[in-house]
Amino acid sequence: MELFNYFRSSASYRVRIALALKGLDYDYRAVHLLKQEQHSEAYADLSAARLVPLLRDGDAVLSQSLAIMEYLDETHPEPPLLPADALGRARVRSLALDIACEIHPLNNPRVLRYLVRELGVSDENKDRWYRHWVETGLEVVERRLVNEPGAGSYCHGEQASLADCTLVPQIFNARRFECRLDHVPTVMRIFEHCMTQPAFANTQPAACPDAE
Repeated sequence: MELFNYFRSSASYRVRIALALKGLDYDYRAVHLLKQEQHSEAYADLSAARLVPLLRDGDAVLSQSLAIMEYLDETHPEPPLLPADALGRARVRSLALDIACEIHPLNNPRVLRYLVRELGVSDENKDRWYRHWVETGLEVVERRLVNEPGAGSYCHGEQASLADCTLVPQIFNARRFECRLDHVPTVMRIFEHCMTQPAFANTQPAACPDAE
C-alpha cells in the first residue's frame, strides 16, 4: 500500500492512525500542500480532487479519509475501528462526522487561502474564523461525550475507533492555531489518553518523514 499525504494534514493523520492501529505497513508518499504539489500533473492523474490523503492498494485508488478508514476496516477487520453493534457504529460514525464534516471543511487550507486572497480577510480575522469554528465544533463533541452513554477511555468505550482517529488530528490543529480548549475537558482527557498509545503518538505530524 501507498499513502499519499502531507504531514500537517489532519485528514492524512486520521488514516496514518488507522493504518498503525491495524499494524499495516505502507509506503509514505509526501505531497507538500504549501508547495502546491497536489496540483502537479502526476498527482492530478491519481486524485481528481487534488487532495490528500490518497491510498493506493494494488490497483485500487481511494480518496476521502473516512472512506479509506472504513475500507481498511472491511479489508483488515482486526482490530475493528467500529463497534460490533449497529447503535455503536452509528454513534462512532456520527462523532467522526461531527469533526470531519462540521469543523474541518470550514478550516481547510484552501478555504483559509480563499478568505485571505479572494475576499481580502486579514490574517487576524482569518485566525478568528478558524478559532470560532473549531471551538464551537469541539463544544458539540464535548456535550455529546458527556451527555450520551458510551464514552470511556476513548470516544466510545475502551477501544480506539474511527471517532478517535478523527478527533486527535483536530486537536493538533486546534493547538497550532491557539484555540481555546479548556471548555472541552472530556475531549482533552480522551485526546491525552490516545496520545499515550503508539498508533497515535508515532504517526503525529512531528514524527513524519516530511515534517518541517
